[in-house]
Amino acid sequence: MMTRFVVSLGLLLGLAAPAVAAQGDPYPLKTPPQGWSFEGAFGTYNETDLQHGFQVYKEVCSACHSLNRVAFHTLSQPGGPGFTDPQMKAIAAGYKVVAGPNDKGETVDANGAPLTRPGVPSDTFPPPFPNENAARAANGGALPPDLSLIVKARAGGPNYVYSILTGFKEPVPPGFKVTPNKYFNPYFQGWNISMPPPLTDGQVNFVDGHPNKIADEAYAVVNFLSWASEPHLDDRHRIGVGVMIFLIVLSGLLYLSYRQIWKDAH
Repeated sequence: MMTRFVVSLGLLLGLAAPAVAAQGDPYPLKTPPQGWSFEGAFGTYNETDLQHGFQVYKEVCSACHSLNRVAFHTLSQPGGPGFTDPQMKAIAAGYKVVAGPNDKGETVDANGAPLTRPGVPSDTFPPPFPNENAARAANGGALPPDLSLIVKARAGGPNYVYSILTGFKEPVPPGFKVTPNKYFNPYFQGWNISMPPPLTDGQVNFVDGHPNKIADEAYAVVNFLSWASEPHLDDRHRIGVGVMIFLIVLSGLLYLSYRQIWKDAH
């Protein structure tokens, strides 16, 4: 009982991660902050990081994870990855999306597969599997989550997602049992995660020759997924700063008005 109290107190203080690992208790480690460019009142997304992150998502993550709330046209909008309109349209056309009925009213081909067409800017990223059952069948019964809002949906936000992606390298504590068909990750609740290590050093060759260790790839894709979760962050920050300036000026004017009105009363 006393040991559990000490561990819980340590977790509240953010100091108990090493002790937890030593005991083999299935508590997630505290996710370390990474210093993201988009954090804070004046934070903004870095276009280069977003483009790198899109490349990681496309080449690695999209094999299992959908991004079904993100439309192609947002890739070229202000505050996003900064692709040009021709680049965005080429990206969209590189995906196959389910098509509507053809001129004969058919929705499937001769083999029973759904008819498809090249993507257009108004389309969202198509899912890698046709339905949930197919997704589970391809992933040992686990359902890969959609990544559109993953950064906002998880406590710890971008730090948590980054820690999960880079945490597979941590050694398994003595006495801890990894469940069959699971993988050890100390940042995941229970330490047993269904997702295999998704990234390896040099897995993605960035077009500009940027370093591509696991940490670089994880940092890039977390930037992209953070933007996917909040694509209007730059606008929100800009409006927020404008509102604060307005309130400061208004407060000054109100104070001067107060002094002017009541100056003869003192």
